[in-house]
Amino acid sequence: MKRTPTAEEREREAKKLRLLEELEDTWLPYLTPKDDEFYQQWQLKYPKLILREAASVPELLHKEVQQAFLTLHKHGCLFRDLVRIQGKDLLTPVSRILIGNPGCTYKYLNTRLFTVPWPVKGSDAKYNEAEIAAACQTFLKLNSYLQVETIQALEELAAKEKANIDAVPVCIGPDFPRVGMGSSFDGHDEIDMKNRAAYNVTLLNFMDPQKMPYLKEEPYFGMGKMAVSWHHDENLVDRSAVAVYSYSCEGPEEESEDDPQLEGRDPDIWHVGFKISWDIETPGLAIPLHQGDCYFMLDDLNATHQHCVLAGLPPRFSSTHRVAECSTGTLEYILQRCQVALQNVREEADNGEISLKSLESVVLKQGEEIHNEVEFEWLRQFWFQGSRYKKCTDWWCQPMSQLEEMWRKMEWLTSAVLREVRREGVPMEQKNEMLTSILASITTRQNLRREWHARCQSRIARTLPADQKPECRPYWEKGDPSMPLPFDLTEIVSELRGLLLETRP
Repeated sequence: MKRTPTAEEREREAKKLRLLEELEDTWLPYLTPKDDEFYQQWQLKYPKLILREAASVPELLHKEVQQAFLTLHKHGCLFRDLVRIQGKDLLTPVSRILIGNPGCTYKYLNTRLFTVPWPVKGSDAKYNEAEIAAACQTFLKLNSYLQVETIQALEELAAKEKANIDAVPVCIGPDFPRVGMGSSFDGHDEIDMKNRAAYNVTLLNFMDPQKMPYLKEEPYFGMGKMAVSWHHDENLVDRSAVAVYSYSCEGPEEESEDDPQLEGRDPDIWHVGFKISWDIETPGLAIPLHQGDCYFMLDDLNATHQHCVLAGLPPRFSSTHRVAECSTGTLEYILQRCQVALQNVREEADNGEISLKSLESVVLKQGEEIHNEVEFEWLRQFWFQGSRYKKCTDWWCQPMSQLEEMWRKMEWLTSAVLREVRREGVPMEQKNEMLTSILASITTRQNLRREWHARCQSRIARTLPADQKPECRPYWEKGDPSMPLPFDLTEIVSELRGLLLETRP
């Protein structure tokens, strides 16, 4: 079943088409460090984008981080994601792994990634290999370093803004004098800056352009082949920073300065591209990324600007540290939601059958919505990614079993609700309220089950290696005695619609 694009997706696509129509056959201008006005334009139009050159990062940290990348790659821990864009399943050209706070998730392109936990204090994570444990420890160390650097960059930005100085230091080498906060900042400013840099996850990326048969061409500026198309990073805390450590795998002796005779950016070197969203007046930037460079997107830059990653020749890793918006994206959150739904269980028989505490429409509606949330935002998202998470750790095995058991009880809850709406003697008004409160959620459940089942059977899904093949779970055959309701809810939805018509005056 093809998903209808959201209003936001339709608007974004329309803007893109209008922009391409305006351009016709011309390219928008963009600048590289070879251009005289490059740094001036950066300071004026992109002051919240900061680059820390590799030489300003401690050498030992470089060594540890780069070894950690190679370790995770060696153990096969990074995977291409089967994402959903405008109703189509696409395999990302970039392989990824999410590392971060235990129980945290991060959602992008309709795909929920689950953290391989880094060993924060109190964590009980067990890893399949000592090398994987050491790598996760290293990315936690990098996270702490980048938090400090981000706060420093935010302080420098705020100090310049308060002093009304235009020339913000955007590209910082090892000898750059650092600006402190001084006495002009109060405690609230300091807490706010720390919150904006409180990175709770890092999304690691890897791509070898030589092994990719096709990469999209950048469509607006003619910047060349893209590893990642123009985008805003999704699902982040408002105005929070993003910090990126870049590691392209060329040896130091292979690095070369841009050829002054070459027009535009050097296609052999990885770059990050920036542009102001939907702006055709301001030149874009293509910033070369050398081994160990870091860049920071501060304040609202991610909201007002778009960025892309432009492929070079060598393989490249990056570690992208984010403040993921986790209000509905932690294990603790979804377990609490499940407990709320299961509070409506009065008694549970040995065969699983349930009696209900309340038939109030608001309680029934909430229960069915939570039922959908745990099934489609957690269980199906997790199992759609195959058994990939077991490559690193078994941390998620017990929580997913617990969520599945709670979801199974919700199937019995729904069965109990259906028993009530079918019962003879229920006043028509009450029956109407009950049906109205549950029908939308059960219809959505049927539609989404059909969509997820089709995604798991798709041609592209069948091409994936065994440990990455999507699993349609939970799934059960018709007549399964352990389940109170069928997987396919078509007949039940039809029955409920008929009952609802009967209850209308």
